[in-house]
Amino acid sequence: MARAHHELGTIRELSKSDQALHRDHLLRLDAEGRRDRFNGVADDNFIAAYSQRCFAGRTRVFAYVDAGGAVRGSAELHPPTAGEPADVAFSVENDFRRRGIASRLFEAVIAAARYSRFRQLRITSTATNLAMRALARKFGARFTFEAGEATGILPVHPTEALARPAPLRVAAASIAAE
Repeated sequence: MARAHHELGTIRELSKSDQALHRDHLLRLDAEGRRDRFNGVADDNFIAAYSQRCFAGRTRVFAYVDAGGAVRGSAELHPPTAGEPADVAFSVENDFRRRGIASRLFEAVIAAARYSRFRQLRITSTATNLAMRALARKFGARFTFEAGEATGILPVHPTEALARPAPLRVAAASIAAE
């Protein structure tokens, strides 16, 4: 996959050798970020095991990697199973939100899904995760709600071109603070 470069970081697909970067990113999520990402409470042991599983099978992981080499946002594309759509999941560290990172990661996931000929993507979140729902709706997802959970389905159109990505707006001060 092509990399999307920015003077302060890169959007790229992670390989198995990058698993620790993914794990460390997930471990840096604050309590709200963990709840939003995992639809509930997730302790450090769960997160470490989860990240390891992401790199043990056919899941593809895309990330925003800052200029220092740390993963600050990630998107996972879990392949479809037995007639179910492919699942996607996103996380961006609190200090890096609202800068277009999640949108760029979503574009990478859609491109990978299109290349793999997946017909649909499923996004599951808590009903209170308004940011995730807004992001998914931006790309055409339709949501249903049940028992405090929101499930979005996004059709993947095989020939539809992706919109030209907007530039990332990552402030140098955010990276210097790390």
